[in-house]
Amino acid sequence: MCASFMDRFFKPKPYIVESVPPPSISHGAGMVIPEYKVKPYFIVASVEMGNTTTKCILTGTNLETGHTYIINKTVKMSRDVRPPKPGEDVFGATLDGTQLTRESVTELVRDTLIQCHKDAGLSIQTDLDFVVRSTGVVAAMDSPDQVGDFVIALANGCLAAGVPPKKMTPPMSKENLTKKLQAHSFADKVVFVGAVAGVIPPLGSSGVEMVANEMEGELAMAGIKEGAKGTPVDFRNPCISIDFGTTLDGRITSDVPAGDLNPFARTIGNFCGLAGAVPDAIVRGTGQVEGRTGTALDMFGDQSVTEGLSRIGRSASIVENYVRRIHSHIDIRIVPPDRERFGRVPVSSKVAHDSGVALIGCDVGVNGSETGELNTIGAEIYQKYGRGVLVDVIDHVCAEMALRLIDITSDQGMVPENSSIGFTGRAAISGRKPQYILDGIAERGYYKDTQNHVVFVDDGLARGAALMGRCMNSLGKPKNPLGGVRGGPCIMARRIKIGK
Repeated sequence: MCASFMDRFFKPKPYIVESVPPPSISHGAGMVIPEYKVKPYFIVASVEMGNTTTKCILTGTNLETGHTYIINKTVKMSRDVRPPKPGEDVFGATLDGTQLTRESVTELVRDTLIQCHKDAGLSIQTDLDFVVRSTGVVAAMDSPDQVGDFVIALANGCLAAGVPPKKMTPPMSKENLTKKLQAHSFADKVVFVGAVAGVIPPLGSSGVEMVANEMEGELAMAGIKEGAKGTPVDFRNPCISIDFGTTLDGRITSDVPAGDLNPFARTIGNFCGLAGAVPDAIVRGTGQVEGRTGTALDMFGDQSVTEGLSRIGRSASIVENYVRRIHSHIDIRIVPPDRERFGRVPVSSKVAHDSGVALIGCDVGVNGSETGELNTIGAEIYQKYGRGVLVDVIDHVCAEMALRLIDITSDQGMVPENSSIGFTGRAAISGRKPQYILDGIAERGYYKDTQNHVVFVDDGLARGAALMGRCMNSLGKPKNPLGGVRGGPCIMARRIKIGK
């Protein structure tokens, strides 16, 4: 029996963090109460409107242990937002062309937020501690700074749902926090300076953001850091975080020397462009999903596969040929300084270039110009070979996208031996993609023990929202730190010293 066959059974498996509900406490006589009802929990609502889905995900962090759980999740398709009414101004659109107005976004966010709390049996006014808003809908915007207008629409939806304004901004002092949070906050010892999970966000000399979905990249990084706590992977700086939602975002962070007075890592790289939009374009040619708004999520779901054998063995040459054909249309590289969009995402690439920040993009043609070719290839695969081969092709296409991004990062000298690589988003953690990505990173030899340097995390944005809320309220856990460098101590003491 050949070694490659046995490798299927014995090669390292990827660490995949999946969301779990909080534990419950039994009070006898069959009475079971969720832990967050009786213990100090920091409850955060992550409100995300993306090109494919609009979500409200309620996370609860046990302030005694620092563990974060998913309390409830309400997911709606962004394409189902109501159409513009007469007199409303269309200020944006999703990647599939669904038009958006401030009023329609406000109503969708309001209804999603209210339903999520209702289903969980929680009150927005009394149980919710904080709200974090984010969006990946950037394709129809002219520049990164226009994201602010969209975030205002998200805020209006939160306010319409009854969220108090103070639950969307950092507190002025520890005394402004509720009693349950004050006992766990370090707000009287440290000052929130904008760093989330020990990383300072990038800003050019003009104060302009370098990529339109900058905040999503920040949340994804923070969420992967939080999720990795449930694995042996120490996902602290330096790290590479990649979010494979419909659009691509993520960050590369610097190492921090042990004797450095500034304990925070810098953001030295950003990812941008298209990600899940690639498999979406492939399946839209099959006739099995709606031709304009259908997604790979509709056809295959978002669950990862870690057991059983892949079908790739019986059709390897067919799959490899299609992967090459599809990747001939995919452009992955450092974004040139003269580009104002890459993968349809507005960027300030010259600012990034002048600031020494690597802006790594993924496109299909030029700003999605060759997605029609992917439709055609998807149709051919499905008609000739059916669903099974299509699944294999998509998993390998997405894995190859991830590996090409890592190759560019390595070429920039940003994958040191003490770094870690984390992924979130449906186009990286579903199907067999995690295994293919882990295998590819191992083949490149970046690490002696690749399995303990790579992690895949579900609900990265929601976890990141929970962590951002904790950072804004200075709710740290020095004994279980998220900031600092891999293998290093908590940075709380250094932050306190700086504050003095």
